[in-house]
Amino acid sequence: MSTTLTPERVELGRFFTVAAARLAAGHTVVEMFSGAVDAEWHRFLDEPGYKAFSTDHAGHVLGHAPTAGSGDISWVTAYEKLFGPLPEVWFTGADGRIDAVALARYRETGVVVAEWDCSPTGGDSDDLAAGTRQKATTR
Repeated sequence: MSTTLTPERVELGRFFTVAAARLAAGHTVVEMFSGAVDAEWHRFLDEPGYKAFSTDHAGHVLGHAPTAGSGDISWVTAYEKLFGPLPEVWFTGADGRIDAVALARYRETGVVVAEWDCSPTGGDSDDLAAGTRQKATTR
């Protein structure tokens, strides 16, 4: 297995860093809107290195829960403060296609409006039931 991190894996780690801080601050949903990054997350969940990777980036193991929704992506500003502008992988589907319209809108306005179908959880069996629709808000 290669030790080279793919862009999707790099971004998953960054997402975990932001997500852990937002969950600790009381946010109930941290929207995973990238098909490419989410596909990497699904591939990685059952690998032996997942727990260490999650702990390295989030401080603990994050769970994965189905939480469908749509709207503004609430964590973009927090990400930008730590890592700079979102790279194009965030606007890439699991099939490798870039949503050029959404990427251009983000580059022009700094706002991301998207759909998502999952979110990280604290990893302590607090995963939400499948099909639960959540709005990205604080408790």
